[in-house]
Amino acid sequence: MTKPDYPVTTAIRMLREKNISFEPHLYTYEEHGGTHASAVELNVPEHDVVKTLVMQTDERKPLIVLMHGDYEVSTKQLARILGVKRVEPCDVATAQRHTGYLFGGTSPFGTRAPLPIYVEKSILDLPKIYINGGKRGFLVEINPSDLKKAFQIIEVEVAIQPS
Repeated sequence: MTKPDYPVTTAIRMLREKNISFEPHLYTYEEHGGTHASAVELNVPEHDVVKTLVMQTDERKPLIVLMHGDYEVSTKQLARILGVKRVEPCDVATAQRHTGYLFGGTSPFGTRAPLPIYVEKSILDLPKIYINGGKRGFLVEINPSDLKKAFQIIEVEVAIQPS
């Protein structure tokens, strides 16, 4: 058996376990490069690169938001949907503790603890998405409908244009 030419992360093991087909994409990780850097290197629209954001409510309940790379999350709108006072991004150490992944390599697949996953609704309309495979510099291309095979997702409309 030949060794795959991509890392076999916890995320990859979960994708295989759920029989979700994926195409691996390695790229040179750029500190603070975000989805723009990976989109440029892979020559794909940044809108199709989905970022995995680890957030928490004012009661410190963690959650994941999957958002288009070229948009931001309206935390006010998300808080209204959740019926909480506020939602804010987790700090790096807290996000790592909840997911088991390093910042910049966070995948929604195979997190340390199961977390509620909120998906920007329009992501599900894309023909394919590029999402973190559990390591910096590693995205997997999947069909967005496979998110529903992997998780009980909650669709939301909380995208805002960056200012």
